Amino acid sequence: MARNSKAKGKIVRRLGVNIYGNHKYDKLLKKKPHGPGIEKGKRVRKKESDFGKQLIEKQKIRFSYGLSEKQFYNIFVKAKKLDGLTGDNMMILLERRLDNVVYRLGMAQSRAQARQFVSHGHIRLNGKRSDIASIVVKEGDEILVKDNDATKKVLRECVSKNDRSMPSWLSFSEDALKGRVERIPFRVDIDSVANEQMVVEYYSK
Repeated sequence: MARNSKAKGKIVRRLGVNIYGNHKYDKLLKKKPHGPGIEKGKRVRKKESDFGKQLIEKQKIRFSYGLSEKQFYNIFVKAKKLDGLTGDNMMILLERRLDNVVYRLGMAQSRAQARQFVSHGHIRLNGKRSDIASIVVKEGDEILVKDNDATKKVLRECVSKNDRSMPSWLSFSEDALKGRVERIPFRVDIDSVANEQMVVEYYSK
């Protein structure tokens, strides 16, 4: 599991966008729109290079999905081998990760929590235990919760607190705590926190 020891609040302020989707970071950015270490109201005149801009866009996506540099680069390599636009393929592969699907279904309050649920064996993929967060789901796959009262209670609490809209390529039964991949997502289905084309340019140098 990829871990980032840096405070999420500082990462959000440095990148200037709420990459984690939690409302508390929207409030933080409104209160402190300047980057960490910069005094309020002080202008920083620094011309950013194209490489620097591309790096920021890469970090936005990588941090939002909670991946290590190696994991993220491997997804880029896979995306490049597929037909179509590399940037689109990359975003679709990221969305199809099992941990992200658990998060999108509202079964976890964050991708980090979703990854923990998967790695601890609380999630079933097509009825079988699956503890690998990076598994790429397919059309028709079903995501269920381990048949355990304590586990179901925790995930029901997460579902009850979820205020995110359900992606059109997924469906979810709250009573059964069961999700289904109705189809493979299209690029237009995915809200991105960054410009993935700049990420492609970053890795293509």
